[in-house]
Amino acid sequence: MTHDPVAHLRELAELATATADRLGDDIRRATAMVRETVGRGGTLFFCGNGGSAADAQHLATEYVVRFRRTRRPLRALALTTDTSLLTAAANDFSFDEIFSRQIEALGRPGDLLMAHTTSGNSPNCLRAVEAARRLGLATIVLTAKDGGKIRALADLTLVVPTPITDLSQEIHLSIQHAICDVIDAEVAQ
Repeated sequence: MTHDPVAHLRELAELATATADRLGDDIRRATAMVRETVGRGGTLFFCGNGGSAADAQHLATEYVVRFRRTRRPLRALALTTDTSLLTAAANDFSFDEIFSRQIEALGRPGDLLMAHTTSGNSPNCLRAVEAARRLGLATIVLTAKDGGKIRALADLTLVVPTPITDLSQEIHLSIQHAICDVIDAEVAQ
């Protein structure tokens, strides 16, 4: 059996269209939440596991350095990057607390946590959202499938309509890039 890489791209394009149709208003709401956070000088926190951890790092970099335009740096941090902290928290407490410990230490009211979990059931993301809510941070979750347990915890949950992990992650990154592009344009003015 042969696989066609072009078929993958067509499937992704169909999913992007379905996501825009189903989640357009919520994506605009997420953009407004990021705009409000950046506007008041708050910090954007990102977390996720595996490929979503890589996306967290990628996205924090887009805000701190630049996306498409040169503009002032914005406060953003990936909670996935400090190996000493991650391994100490996992060893001394549990892997479930690697993100929540950081939110408890660094998060402040007016900040925003954006968690990526395709299943919606990653314990460390669940605990991060719970900690963020307790401390007065706004929360956005990008997930897929049925949204998982995290769906009920977040202020806003974007559930990409697919059970396929890699496709949902590609759409999560596209959504985040679209939001970053809007913020980039507004801050650069």
